Amino acid sequence: MKVIEISTSKRIEMIDITSHIRRVVKESNVRDGIVVVYVPHTTAGITINENADPSVAKDIENTLSRLVPAGKGYLHMEGNADSHIKSTIVGSSINVIIENGELILGTWQGIFFCEFDGPRRRKVYVKIIEG
Repeated sequence: MKVIEISTSKRIEMIDITSHIRRVVKESNVRDGIVVVYVPHTTAGITINENADPSVAKDIENTLSRLVPAGKGYLHMEGNADSHIKSTIVGSSINVIIENGELILGTWQGIFFCEFDGPRRRKVYVKIIEG
């Protein structure tokens, strides 16, 4: 397993980590299998979406913030209940097929780390299952 460390700079942001995941796959020398990308944080997530146009990530950030606004009378005492809810909606892990040593992603797809309670120092765990 590999650990990728990420420093976020905003409370809510989506960071394209596709190149990091590709590097881990390449260094593994695994030709065929699955890569599992997991975020061990309750106020962050991981997703696959378009990485060609940065406005897509911004639209996702804005829509999640509109659907689950900060400071709206949540019971959680730390003031980041919206961040926990957003991470539940997005999810904490993804799986991507590896074929011939390459990630199988669509033409416009990228892997995004989603920060919902930053800025922080975060970790992403990457596990490759050969098969």
